[in-house]
Amino acid sequence: MNLVDHHPLILEFPEFREKIHALKMADKHFSNLFENYEEVDKTIVRIENGIEPNTDEYLEEQKKTRLHLKDQLYAMLSGTSARHH
Repeated sequence: MNLVDHHPLILEFPEFREKIHALKMADKHFSNLFENYEEVDKTIVRIENGIEPNTDEYLEEQKKTRLHLKDQLYAMLSGTSARHH
């Protein structure tokens, strides 16, 4: 059985490593989004690895949430404004 890996934001956006750290320290909104992303990602990994049983619908919901958070975080990191969606 292949285990599913965690997708930490720093591995998703390695070019923003320093900026991620700086924003986590300076921007409370970014920090909250970052924490939410990490929590949702860990939940997805636990479900996909069979550690935390759940429904397919819940898993899909969590994946959509992770993608939405990732989009918001990327917008903040890259300086584009996708926050108004």
